[in-house]
Amino acid sequence: MNGAPSEPRFGLAGTAEGLDDLRVMVGTAIDILQNASTARSGPVAPGGPREAGAVASRLLSEPLMSEHGGDPLETFTELAGAYAHWAVDVTHPAALARMQCPPTVGAVAAELVAATVNQSLHAWESGPFGLELDRWVIAQLAELIGYGAGAGGTLTPGGSVSNLMALIVARDSVLAAKLGRFVSQEGLIRLGVQPVVLGPEGIGTHFSTTRAARIVGIGEDQVIRVPTDDLGRMVPEAADRILANLPDNQVPVALFACAGSTDLGIVDPLPELVAVAREHGVWLHADAAYGGGALFSTRLRGMLDGMSEADSVAIDLHKFGWTPASSSLFLVKRAETLSSFGLDPTTCLTADDDTIEGYIGSQSSSLQTTRRVDALKIAVTLRTLGSRRMGEMVDICHDLARHAAARIAAEPRLDLAVEPPLSAVLFRYLPRSVADINAFNGALRRRLMCDGATLLARTHLSQEDDPNTVFLKIIVLNPETTPEQIDAVIDHILAVAAELDVAGAVAVAPLGGGDAKAVCSPS
Repeated sequence: MNGAPSEPRFGLAGTAEGLDDLRVMVGTAIDILQNASTARSGPVAPGGPREAGAVASRLLSEPLMSEHGGDPLETFTELAGAYAHWAVDVTHPAALARMQCPPTVGAVAAELVAATVNQSLHAWESGPFGLELDRWVIAQLAELIGYGAGAGGTLTPGGSVSNLMALIVARDSVLAAKLGRFVSQEGLIRLGVQPVVLGPEGIGTHFSTTRAARIVGIGEDQVIRVPTDDLGRMVPEAADRILANLPDNQVPVALFACAGSTDLGIVDPLPELVAVAREHGVWLHADAAYGGGALFSTRLRGMLDGMSEADSVAIDLHKFGWTPASSSLFLVKRAETLSSFGLDPTTCLTADDDTIEGYIGSQSSSLQTTRRVDALKIAVTLRTLGSRRMGEMVDICHDLARHAAARIAAEPRLDLAVEPPLSAVLFRYLPRSVADINAFNGALRRRLMCDGATLLARTHLSQEDDPNTVFLKIIVLNPETTPEQIDAVIDHILAVAAELDVAGAVAVAPLGGGDAKAVCSPS
């Protein structure tokens, strides 16, 4: 087929005519992506929020739906073109801000197939092979972390949802075991006790843990922070003391452990925490959303020793896994604990005669009913790469992070937080002319983003003189990046920082007000 797509009545992708048109659209999409990549010199277009907002204002000035609609190819080209131009190029060596990996070609193609056939996992008649694939991927990855045949799990939209599900299962399982009461039927208010959750103090506990506590009715105030050691790891003896001395009206339901925190890569002492949790009848959840990538590396896998004994684990393969978001897993050691998400047996989705004949969906293991088949892109990626190449990719990212750390440590104006156990490197610039180092580093990061040259994340660490010290963060998830490219990024950071340092107080002018040129000079 040549030229513009034909005009089927409604433009449905799965029909014969629709697939012909899709072929044209995909070709256009690749052209758009190539043009966007060529037009950028850095990981994102320059100009910052002002320029991105101005483009959006021009392009999105019309209503979302006009009466008669528009030409399919023209509409797609206009919107997808702007989207691609203002997308972050996650393959660029200076795209170091967030845990967004560059996906494999096979994973992206799998996404196209999954979107075109639009299957769902809630019922057999919504995705027959998708269900088989989903169950197989979950079983294989449960085996990878060391779980046995009785394990279960589900794919989720992200690690935050996985952590929420962990707390729901922990709440229900532990209160049923300790009190013989069922929260799903009675509600928390009738129990007469206050469930509590334990997690490491400082930045070790992911914000999704406290948010989950709010959502499930436990409350943020009932998240007890456990003291950590000099490396930021939870102290098992401290957790044991807290659990042993809780008043009778407080019932501990969960101990949330880090298995590779997103800032410092902290891994709590999992074997010791497993013993503490077992002693007190508490659910142990290992948040390995980021750190789970170490499972693929023979060099790094040992840092996750003990995780196979956790009651549940969260892993994100859109971080270390080279698949598009969302590719998250929530895995449990005992599949029956997922009963917290079971449906009313009277629903049409759980008819006994259908179940007996094998027409079973996965609606009873997830918070979601309609759920896309994320297992396809995961299966394509892992089966294509294999364990050796997956491990090599993780190791390369780790090596690049260590290279960045060594370079930073050698620069007198840069302050390295810690040696990176995984692929995240925390540091800050120490200016000569500005007293407010936090404000300076915040402005430095914004300047780099606004110029479109380098993308860094930011976080806060507790220092002796400031419990909320701003640190910048490099996150390496692209194994095709080279040490020389990392050096070039650091050189650029130093050059821009020196320019701002000379400018003195001008360097900390906020991007949202004042002189925009003081913090953003797009070329």
